[in-house]
Amino acid sequence: MAVNRSSSFADALHCVVSGVSAALSESSSIYSELVDLSGAEVTPHTFEDSFDLIEESLHHVANNLMDMDQDPRKRLYFSDGRRKVDYVLVYHSRKRSSVRGSPSQHRLSIISNGSYPLGVEEKDPEGGKEEPAGVVLDIGPPDPADGEKIMIREEFEGNLKDAGLEIEHDKETKVHGHAFIRLHAPWQVLSREAEFLKIKVLTKKSYELREDTGLVATMNEVWRKINQPFQPKVPHQEQEHIRTKFLSHCFSRDKLHLYNIKSKDTFFNNTTRSRIVYEILRRTACTRTCQTMGITTLIANGVYDSAFPLHDGNFRPTGQTEGKNDRQLLHDEWARYGAFYKYQPVDLIRRYFGEKIGLYFAWLGLYTQLLIPASVVGIIVFFYGWATVETNVPSQEMCDENQNFTMCPLCDRACDFWHLSTACGTARASHLFDNPATVFFAIFMSLWAAMFLEHWKRIQISLNYSWDLTGMEEEEEHPRPKYETLLLQKRQRKMKNTKNKNEPERGVEESGELGKDKWRQRLLSAMAAGNPPGNEKLTWRDRLPGYLINISSILFMFGVTCSAVFSVIIYRITISALMAMSPDPEVKSNVRVTVTATAVIINLVVILILDEIYGMVAAWLTELEIPKTETNFEERLILKAFLLKFMNAYAPIFYVAFFKGRFAGRPGDYVYVFNDYRMEECAPGGCLIELCIQLSIIMLGKQLIQNNIFEIGIPKLKKLCRTLKDKERAPKEVVEQRSGRQQWHLDYDLEPFEGLTPEYMEMIIQFGFVSLFVASFPLAPLFALLNNVIEIRLDAKKFVTELRRPDAIRAKDIGIWYNILSGLGKFSVIINAFVIAFTSDFIPRLVYQYMYSETGTMHGFINHTLSYFNVSNFKAGTVPSVSGLNKDITLCRYKDYREPPWSSEPYQFSKQYWSVLAARLGFVILFQNLVITMSMLVAWVIPDVPKNISEQLKKEKTLLVDVFLNEEKEKLQLIQSLFSKDLTQEQQEELQISDQTSLPLQQTQTRPVPPAPAPASTAPRTRPRAASFSQFTRQMSMSPRSDITHHTAV
Repeated sequence: MAVNRSSSFADALHCVVSGVSAALSESSSIYSELVDLSGAEVTPHTFEDSFDLIEESLHHVANNLMDMDQDPRKRLYFSDGRRKVDYVLVYHSRKRSSVRGSPSQHRLSIISNGSYPLGVEEKDPEGGKEEPAGVVLDIGPPDPADGEKIMIREEFEGNLKDAGLEIEHDKETKVHGHAFIRLHAPWQVLSREAEFLKIKVLTKKSYELREDTGLVATMNEVWRKINQPFQPKVPHQEQEHIRTKFLSHCFSRDKLHLYNIKSKDTFFNNTTRSRIVYEILRRTACTRTCQTMGITTLIANGVYDSAFPLHDGNFRPTGQTEGKNDRQLLHDEWARYGAFYKYQPVDLIRRYFGEKIGLYFAWLGLYTQLLIPASVVGIIVFFYGWATVETNVPSQEMCDENQNFTMCPLCDRACDFWHLSTACGTARASHLFDNPATVFFAIFMSLWAAMFLEHWKRIQISLNYSWDLTGMEEEEEHPRPKYETLLLQKRQRKMKNTKNKNEPERGVEESGELGKDKWRQRLLSAMAAGNPPGNEKLTWRDRLPGYLINISSILFMFGVTCSAVFSVIIYRITISALMAMSPDPEVKSNVRVTVTATAVIINLVVILILDEIYGMVAAWLTELEIPKTETNFEERLILKAFLLKFMNAYAPIFYVAFFKGRFAGRPGDYVYVFNDYRMEECAPGGCLIELCIQLSIIMLGKQLIQNNIFEIGIPKLKKLCRTLKDKERAPKEVVEQRSGRQQWHLDYDLEPFEGLTPEYMEMIIQFGFVSLFVASFPLAPLFALLNNVIEIRLDAKKFVTELRRPDAIRAKDIGIWYNILSGLGKFSVIINAFVIAFTSDFIPRLVYQYMYSETGTMHGFINHTLSYFNVSNFKAGTVPSVSGLNKDITLCRYKDYREPPWSSEPYQFSKQYWSVLAARLGFVILFQNLVITMSMLVAWVIPDVPKNISEQLKKEKTLLVDVFLNEEKEKLQLIQSLFSKDLTQEQQEELQISDQTSLPLQQTQTRPVPPAPAPASTAPRTRPRAASFSQFTRQMSMSPRSDITHHTAV
């Protein structure tokens, strides 16, 4: 009702407005003019003051009428309520120095009907009458830099208008702040770009899918009922059981009859519309004011602040299930922690965010699902170790006080001799993770990684088929802003050198006479007239400095990581020595636990700090390489960031697994650091328990702090800082806009989307924790599963509620991340083989049991692994100053395979050492070949393309060929029918003409008297008709007489 009243009011007032000013466009309707004026306040400098009062009252009444029945969906449209906002550009507008400027000042038009004046008034094509395209405002820029940006924006928006986009500006404000430009793509633009981008759409042709029968159908039905509570309540997913499949084909304007176009406004969804507009923005150039290409370059140069598509309204539920938009559906069924048990609506995610983000969440969902069996097996392995710890012979021997193994001191002077039975707790804990089931679990996880990658291939191809990505071609990418800038500078230097060589030197310098802006315009004009950009490119010489800096910086970062690990080693050594000298017996008894725990926490803090630093360093190094496209930039950034973060996260773990205790020496010949501190050794139970502690704390700490707290806290801090900055910059504007904020205002307050690289990176590092050292920590898949259940909902909530809507990018796969995953899977086989062979005691136990045990059991294993040392062989100053064992000690034991002091080669490696070493190397070779062979077998057994998908692809291809063949056949039949009809009419006309021409000739030969003219009724005149091109060519081959006749008819 309010809209009708406002429309009638506009009808009455428009007559007055059109009689006073010609600034309103003729193409807009009366109602749209009212709404445009209500949404954009103008200050025309040609109107009288009396008309200003009338216009202000019109704005006031229209705004009141529009606010009475404001629909939330209207916030996604232009002010006319009909044209959808497909994209938004944002720039910062400064405070105007004057509102009514001179005609020579820069002018900015407020546009709501798609027209835009680019400095020159447009002329009416019919009457040649000059008419401005919009209401013009004269703005005086406060400084030349802002004026230059306004000129660039004006040219860019003019080029967008030439490309067919329609533009709407904000109403003009007198306080500086953010200005929003709304873009709309009409049907002509959408259809043209969809054909150019080869976007596949559904056709009217459909076919029935083959239904399963028998036992397979029954099992599928049972599985569907079991999964029903876990399915999200999404309308299009609830109809998946329908067996009808519509064919899809690349959109073509010549085949509109093939598509089911119910409404041109809704045929392309919002994601497709925004992607089409983004493609136009990305390739639109500014050649008159600056040599730039695309919106990304303009944002990088500060011309625009940001550009983004709009969300589909508010994400908060309205209580109506049927009327929910896609954003509300995603929030209710996906982005809530209460929906953690449900499957992800992957199709809806793809429809809202695009294929690239849809593939990420599909991959993350599959990874999380496959962690369930790995977690179950890991729990079984852990409980197996817990159940067999009481029957483990080596643990019993270590805990047996009757054995009375006197061990050598752990440090010089301050440390005393000690009994092996005091390390009973460590030995029992070590058995939980170092047992025969660990080998089986390592083999299982290696096969699990291979199965995961093969299963992802199948899922990826299935998604490509269901998302109409099969046969998608690589899209040509535009150069990055920095690449364009450096290429422009190179071209500028080249032209300057050429100009200096070809032109004579001038005696008088003109630098003082030419102004800055005039000189810049002359330079840009000369550059625009020079060689086109396609003839120039950056070579390896231009990138050589960046490559050298990259190599040296990466090596330096590796050195920083190793230095951090070494610093923690020094900390462990010094703290162990200081605590060993403490007179408190409790402190001495807890030395190893305290030092290990605190050192791991320090390692975790260092890893978190260096992770953030390495992320920024990787981006800086990638910029120095000057990659041409965003894809090249992203791949190089991922590779550098992964190398640095991989080294940072796993360096402490690699040290504990393969280096700790290997180079400590032996009693009487220890290795010292700084000539005072002895290198640390492994615990009596082995280094595997320390590796387990190190891995668990770093993994859990990174997941809890970096992946969850940082992801929640940092975006909120950024949003708070930006809000405070905006308040300081324009406090009046913030107060004024709170009353009526549109969707573009709400979306601009959200955090901008910065890519999927951080999301993938944290999951890849976690995949490394799960696969690389899983032999030392079988519970790693369980903790990864628990983290990912939270991570999916956390990422979903972030994408739906806290981030601006990303640009929809088409992608067929996850890119370089698959190669990294494949490399980690193969690398994990080698790492697990070495962990089992060299870090655990699995191989020494096997060697003892089958080579040296007299009974074929593990009894006597501990004594077999301990060597003897004569106390008298200690170096001076290293013997314990005070001994608390109250007995004379001549021999002490240490863990190693060395000859006793009474042998001919004391303290040299014994035969047992070489036997164990050979067994370890043999196990590594056997394990690698066995697991790699089984992985290749798994990859061979599981086909990449599912059988039903391959069959449907073949069937759809055949059906499409039939559709086009039938269409061509119908066209051919129609042409033949028209041709035969035209041929019959032509033959009749030719026969009549021949009869009329032959009759006078015969009469002139017999009688010279001319015949009497026939009546009009007996010789009717044939109605002239237009001849087709084919008829015209056929008539050219006839006789000269008939040729002349038909030429006259044409």
